Amino acid sequence: MVQIKPFGAGLTVRGSIKSFTSRLVLSACLGMTAWSSAWAAQIPLATATIADINAAFKDGSLTSEQLVTMYLARIEAYDKQGPKINAVITLNPKALEIAKALDAERKAKGPRSPLHGIPVVLKDNFDTFDLPTTGGSLMLEGSLPPDDAFIVKRLRDAGAIILAKVNLSEFASGAAMSSLGGQTLNPHDLTRTPSGSSGGTGAAIAADYAPLGFGTDTGGSIRGPSTSNGIVGLKPTHGLLSRDGIIPLALTFDTGGPMARSVYDVAVSLGLLTGVDSADAATQKSKGKFQKEYTQYLKKDALKGARIGIARDFLGADEEVDWVIEAALNTMRAQGATIVDVRYPKWLLDVKTEFYSAVRYPEFAAQIGDYLATTKPQYPKNINELIARADSFHSLRDEVSGPNPRRWTLMKREAASGKLDDFRYTSVRDQGLPLVRTALEGIISFNKLDAIVYPTSPRRPALLAAPPAGPGEATQSATNYANLSGFPDLIVPAGFTGDHLPVGISFFGPAFSEPKLLALGYSFEQASQAIRMPINTPAKASDLIGAP
Repeated sequence: MVQIKPFGAGLTVRGSIKSFTSRLVLSACLGMTAWSSAWAAQIPLATATIADINAAFKDGSLTSEQLVTMYLARIEAYDKQGPKINAVITLNPKALEIAKALDAERKAKGPRSPLHGIPVVLKDNFDTFDLPTTGGSLMLEGSLPPDDAFIVKRLRDAGAIILAKVNLSEFASGAAMSSLGGQTLNPHDLTRTPSGSSGGTGAAIAADYAPLGFGTDTGGSIRGPSTSNGIVGLKPTHGLLSRDGIIPLALTFDTGGPMARSVYDVAVSLGLLTGVDSADAATQKSKGKFQKEYTQYLKKDALKGARIGIARDFLGADEEVDWVIEAALNTMRAQGATIVDVRYPKWLLDVKTEFYSAVRYPEFAAQIGDYLATTKPQYPKNINELIARADSFHSLRDEVSGPNPRRWTLMKREAASGKLDDFRYTSVRDQGLPLVRTALEGIISFNKLDAIVYPTSPRRPALLAAPPAGPGEATQSATNYANLSGFPDLIVPAGFTGDHLPVGISFFGPAFSEPKLLALGYSFEQASQAIRMPINTPAKASDLIGAP
């Protein structure tokens, strides 16, 4: 079972990002000015992969300190002013200091890994010993964990810089907003949702606040924001990455995963994070199956000879999304893939939502209590105390923070959903989920497929002002199947609707098929090149890297 870590002394790192980043940027302004005027840059920051950044580090045309300064300038320009994307909850006040130290280490000893000196943003449900971890909730404001989540420690050991903690759906469920962080906007269209629950990570990566980010996924929470913001995201096989130090939503389904603007960046980060963790029993499933280097599988011609199933049960909700997916299938055919129509059994389509809720709701009610029981005395200790505390917030606290009625109402349903020894829960966990896995494995095996593809979201991102989706609309997405089965799902940008909204395509396969999915996704990405900077967070004149 995942070890739940107690919080240390509370620390609030809130306030004006504008004034904060101004101080950080000014601290490097002299060096930045000289560098900008003398440097004939070659590659736009937004299109640079981590490999491109490392090439610039190696030839001396870029330092980590300069790179962090560039990203902080983008955050200052776009997050709390300009379009006010509102993705960032907390900036790391030592980001430039850490970058400078890593530059010195690189010069003296060489890089630790491909992530040495690379800024990273984290969804604010990953424990960080030096920054609060809140789940986006006013009820956990200022909670400072005593140490890092397993993934975060691996990132720091690799030389990555935790640049910021970013907004999310509160406690990783519900609409893409939180009582502490407020509403995050979609940088492609400020009237549209960035989707949840990793909406802050999705918006931040799309807006180029960092080259790499991490979200969590319990029912589509990496994948929805990846498609809505037009980026790449991976929901890994359950057990491939440790969940130690992540605020739980439902451990049967929970996993963390990388989000970036290229398949390469997802692949290069993934191998640095795998491995069996004694604090998370689920990682035992990955023994002998995880890889330490996934970029070796990235081949431009990986689609040649591949058999790709298109799950047509999940088309038909939005003709423009369907058009993008059909165009993507044509791209795959042109690369040499065979496309096979597949249909899911009716019973499998019918049980998806019920199976998911039967596990997700009671697990949160129990497991959030395990987490809260280890916090300091001023924090709630179980779901009922969370509900009682939520009932005490009635008005806006400031222009961002305030009540989150939709999520707080859901907590009441979770609290009433039954215990973990209830037959309604155990029957689905012990009998229903293996049935789903067997059926999905059968579809893939029977059709001799390398992967199944489908529109990650069957509709374009919803308007923020639109009412919540009805029961029928909410069940159209296929993302839950990756959680019910524990299987991996890679999202790659596929194209845009007529109103310039991004559409993502999912590459879904059996357990521990990440090498195959990354290969196929990379081949499609290189052929389609269906990614662009959001119109509301354009490139700045100084957003260029590379040797002259």
